[in-house]
Amino acid sequence: MASKPPASDPVQDAPQVAAPQHHAAGLPAVKHSLKIAREQMGVKRTALTLLRVNQKDGFDCPGCAWPEPEHRHAAEFCENGAKAVAEEATLRRVTPEFFAAHPVADLATRSGYWLGQQGRLTHPMYLAEGADRYEPVTWERAFDIIGEELTALSSPDEAVFYTSGRTSNEAAFLYQLFAREFGTNNLPDCSNMCHESSGSALTETIGIGKGSVLLEDLYKADLIIVAGQNPGTNHPRMLSALEKAKSGGARIISVNPLPEAGLEKFKNPQTPKGLTKGASLTDLFLQIRLGGDQALFRLLNKLILDTEGATDDAFIAEHTHGYDEFAATARAADWDETLKATGLSRADIERTLEMVLASKRTVVCWAMGLTQHKHSVPTIREVVNFLLLRGNIGRPGAGVCPVRGHSNVQGDRTMGIFERPAPAFLDALEKEFGFAPPREHGFDVVRAIRALRDGEAQVFFAMGGNFVSASPDTDVTEAAMRRATLTVHVSTKLNRSHAVTGARALILPTLGRTERDLQGSGEQFVTVEDSMGMVHASRGRLEPASKHLLSEPAIVARLARRVLGAESPTPWDEFEKDYATIRDRVARVIPGFENFNARVADPAGFALPHGPRDERRFDTPTGKANFTAAPVEYPHLPEGRLLLQTLRSHDQYNTTIYGLDDRYRGIKNGRRVVLVNAEDAKDLSLAEGSYVDLVSEWSDGVERRAPGFRVVHYPTARGCAAAYYPETNVLVPLDATADTSNTPASKSVVVRLEQSSTD
Repeated sequence: MASKPPASDPVQDAPQVAAPQHHAAGLPAVKHSLKIAREQMGVKRTALTLLRVNQKDGFDCPGCAWPEPEHRHAAEFCENGAKAVAEEATLRRVTPEFFAAHPVADLATRSGYWLGQQGRLTHPMYLAEGADRYEPVTWERAFDIIGEELTALSSPDEAVFYTSGRTSNEAAFLYQLFAREFGTNNLPDCSNMCHESSGSALTETIGIGKGSVLLEDLYKADLIIVAGQNPGTNHPRMLSALEKAKSGGARIISVNPLPEAGLEKFKNPQTPKGLTKGASLTDLFLQIRLGGDQALFRLLNKLILDTEGATDDAFIAEHTHGYDEFAATARAADWDETLKATGLSRADIERTLEMVLASKRTVVCWAMGLTQHKHSVPTIREVVNFLLLRGNIGRPGAGVCPVRGHSNVQGDRTMGIFERPAPAFLDALEKEFGFAPPREHGFDVVRAIRALRDGEAQVFFAMGGNFVSASPDTDVTEAAMRRATLTVHVSTKLNRSHAVTGARALILPTLGRTERDLQGSGEQFVTVEDSMGMVHASRGRLEPASKHLLSEPAIVARLARRVLGAESPTPWDEFEKDYATIRDRVARVIPGFENFNARVADPAGFALPHGPRDERRFDTPTGKANFTAAPVEYPHLPEGRLLLQTLRSHDQYNTTIYGLDDRYRGIKNGRRVVLVNAEDAKDLSLAEGSYVDLVSEWSDGVERRAPGFRVVHYPTARGCAAAYYPETNVLVPLDATADTSNTPASKSVVVRLEQSSTD
């Protein structure tokens, strides 16, 4: 039997701390997965639901975007995937009676953990202007309210349409179509806060903002470099792929400020050996300082250039541009500066070079540790330089591998969720649908917050996600949201964004991935694109949590009918009744989706075309892969300060908090901890177990403070600290962003630690 949600917030003022673990998964992961699933779903529902996760005839996990192998286990999910499914398929319900008992002011005092634990939303809810709590509202009245606000705007650009990475391809295509027919490109999404730096760098250098490898390439690689990533928590199924690559002879270099259990040893719960001995994964651990990655790859590039016969001269001559300028810049790399920037030893880097030169096929994987710095885009460009030098793009077992987070975040971008759409995409929309889409670029996440803050935007509509908790500069973001005339959230569960509202607010409950979707033409399925460009179907099987839910495509179609009216040339009724008609239009608008419906009928799905991977074709202005040259950058710390990275605990996925433990790092019953190197703590007189306020320092002189964090002496890189988000998002200035991509620089926040009044 499923358990009831917590009645009150758990106390988190005394986290327990033990030694960090040195392996991931194994029996503890299985036990914890089943415990959470049983609490949320009960025993029978757990068995029926988890056995359908990531199966060819089942539903795509609503967690991460890691691809599925061709041959799948009966249990093709990880611990955090099981948690994600359990929270969506939970038997707990948030009804109108709940909202009657909890004013918005009360919800605003609750933790994200408590809000999420309450269960699935069952009814559309409306917060009227001046009201203190949400009340139930009909779908018809909800769409009328949105229509009233949107049509009253002086410009369509006063509306913001945000998208979370959970949204299906079909819903995302309709959503961007509606926004553009309405008249705006204000389509910020969660990519703006994570892999926008990857897309910016890769588009410039190889002509496409996606990774160039498939799962099979990892198995064929000689060397895999995992930089700025913690797959044991953020993409646990990746550990199985790394284990298989190791068994095939690959070597692995981990580059990270923190040692992470999953990259040390993986105890695969699918095999007897995994449950007992486990597999060691990392051959070389480079404990780099935060923000030192560009300097590392720059020096490696110099050393490759200085090694006779180490470059792929034929590939460089035929397929690349800009080599001479790059090579001159790389040869000027300085050992002393690199050691200062990285915190590594000369022996570390020389050993890395040996492994690089011994590899004929190299893959570089990365995540937020590379993408959320001021200099993230030149850092990723330097990674591309590193791979181009030895011809490691466009051949089996080699390439770039940005590991995406949420399950369809890459697919949403492919479907047109982008504030800066390509002219060719807009031309195709205009040809297919018969209206002229706007050409002026819209707001990304940071610019959307500024627009709301400054009164330039009035209506905020979110297709999924938890915008308030995901965004930087929490106080600024919340104040900006409260200036809106209307905030709307399409959601499956309660989160903090529902408690930080405009003058009026709506919560629109929607179907989850696990649920059956019945429309006018019968049962529907949706599609998703994984982190490696594979597209496949997802079919829910559970009965919906409430008869009052609508699917995301249905919500968009009905909203479009209400706002755009009979004059719209788009067949919104048809799209709602039969999602195959949406896919037919996608096939005519977006290259690579030709014969979409026929191809997605293959249970394994299909791979989208990728010029660099498939034929070494680079759709850049030069027609070739571009070497780039940029000055080496890295953070410089004032005396007595630390460089903070925000990160996840093992009991969370993005802003969803499943529990209060971080098992692999030895943290239990609390999230307000700051991990500090013991030597740094000694220099700063920070005793283990003492309490501090984290205060960030930025050029605007504004004090941003996160109070009451327990100091944990931890083996992080010298000068570097770490703490969980969203609690520390308050420290990230809105204007502290990556050059070019405008991604918040959440991995390099200069902080001072002050004794807390709670100590």
